[in-house]
Amino acid sequence: MQREAVSVDERDDIDVAAQMFRGFGDPTRLTILTELLAGERRVVDLVAAVGGSQSNVSGHLACLKECGLVIDRPEGRAVHYRLASPAVVDLLRQAEVLLGQIGENVALCRNHRMPR
Repeated sequence: MQREAVSVDERDDIDVAAQMFRGFGDPTRLTILTELLAGERRVVDLVAAVGGSQSNVSGHLACLKECGLVIDRPEGRAVHYRLASPAVVDLLRQAEVLLGQIGENVALCRNHRMPR
């Protein structure tokens, strides 16, 4: 069976999807997103969970916000962050299910090993 070539529009869609998944691909951003599964968090709460500096966490939050994965809610001097939509929650939950099934293979994969 011969496969048809991918159109320019489909390639653009794939490129945008790959860019979105890069948001999930960084360990710090993924930790932030996972923390937000439990509900709203302030930057200071996320700094404690991630273990990074406030400026580093804020930079990652800005990236996640710009991509539409998180939204913020100012309250006085604090800003509360949460996941932008139920679809983000669903994607993270499905990733947990998938990792339960193939996590060992992913951990052993030499092609995508994370530098330590």
